[in-house]
Amino acid sequence: MIPTTFPAKEEIARLSAGMLIEIGAVHFNADEPFTLASGLPSPTYIDCRKLISYPRIRATLMDFLTITVMRDAGFEAFDNVAGGETAGIPFAALVAERMGLPMTYIRKKPKGYGRNARIEGVMSEGERVLLVEDLTTDGGSKLSFVDAIRETGATCGHTAVIFYYGIFPETEETLGAHGVKLHALCTWWDVLAVARERQAFDEATLAEVERFLSAPRAWQEARQGG
Repeated sequence: MIPTTFPAKEEIARLSAGMLIEIGAVHFNADEPFTLASGLPSPTYIDCRKLISYPRIRATLMDFLTITVMRDAGFEAFDNVAGGETAGIPFAALVAERMGLPMTYIRKKPKGYGRNARIEGVMSEGERVLLVEDLTTDGGSKLSFVDAIRETGATCGHTAVIFYYGIFPETEETLGAHGVKLHALCTWWDVLAVARERQAFDEATLAEVERFLSAPRAWQEARQGG
């Protein structure tokens, strides 16, 4: 069912950040940084996949994501909801159910046998497709999924994520140059604010996280140089 009432955007961000902290999806470690998919170090890591195991929080965040997209893009803006393999698939299904729309998913690459399909489900020429993923860092991984959608003759001008890093200025520029608008519930800045409010981590760790968020590339270069 499509949600009809919703909090203000700032309250959605605060509540979403709090829920991610509550389920242990947020990890901060300044002493032993995590290694991101890019190979670069980071004192922060988030695991949005954990949400599928928390039905009350999962349902609330999917309501938030649905109404955020519909409020910003329009209530009749889409014909199909697509999830990116693999983390985006369950969230796309949940959003599609709320929007009353067909759901499809996109493989990272053709499966290599049978129909050699990259799109699973039914996606038709001219359909307006919303791409749903769990998170985005710099936006680059979304472009391959968007291109796969467009190759079917469908259009894709919007992507929705639960979590957006919000620290790399090129992210929205990269997506915008590809004709894609980003919709997200919260960022690392929202998580940091709620973590401080709740004293979820010690202040030394939070201070180091803030230094990273304020200048991520410099922080990473300094750590690599060390």
